[in-house]
Amino acid sequence: MSGTSTTATVRFASRLLDAGPHTAQHTVLPLTSDEHVVALRRLVREVALSLKLSLVDQTKLVTAASELARNTIKYGGGGEAHVVELDDGFRRGVLLVFADDGPGIADVDLALTDGYTTGGGLGLGLSGARRLVDEFDIDTRAGEGTAVAIAKWKR
Repeated sequence: MSGTSTTATVRFASRLLDAGPHTAQHTVLPLTSDEHVVALRRLVREVALSLKLSLVDQTKLVTAASELARNTIKYGGGGEAHVVELDDGFRRGVLLVFADDGPGIADVDLALTDGYTTGGGLGLGLSGARRLVDEFDIDTRAGEGTAVAIAKWKR
C-alpha cells in the first residue's frame, strides 16, 4: 500500500484486495492528476498485453480503468489505484481497485443507473465500467470514502 493512504482507503482497498487470488505483482499508483490517469492507462494496457487479453478486452479494461480513475479524482478528491495480477490456478486476470477518502456515494443503486450524473456528464461512468469488466464490486460509506474493484479475466 502507498504511504499516502488514509485509514478508510486502506480498509476499503484491503477488503476488496483480500477477496481474490493474487500473484506477487501488485502496483499502487497515486490518482490526483491527469498525468496519473495517463500512467495508470499505460500500466493497465501493459498488464493486459502481458496476459494476452484480446484487443477488445484490452480496450474495455483500459476504458473502465480510465473512467474509474477520473471518478476517483473528480468525486473522491483523489486517491490511489491498485493493479494486481490474478492467478486462481485455472485462469489469469487483472484486478484493479480504485480507493479514495472522499464523501462516499449516498445511493449506490442510483449511481449505477445509466444516465444518472452529479457532474454534468453522460451518467455512464460507474454503470459503463461495470458493463465493460467481468467482475465489479463497490464499497462506500458516507463521509469515509469509496473503493471500486474491477476484474478482467483471460478467456
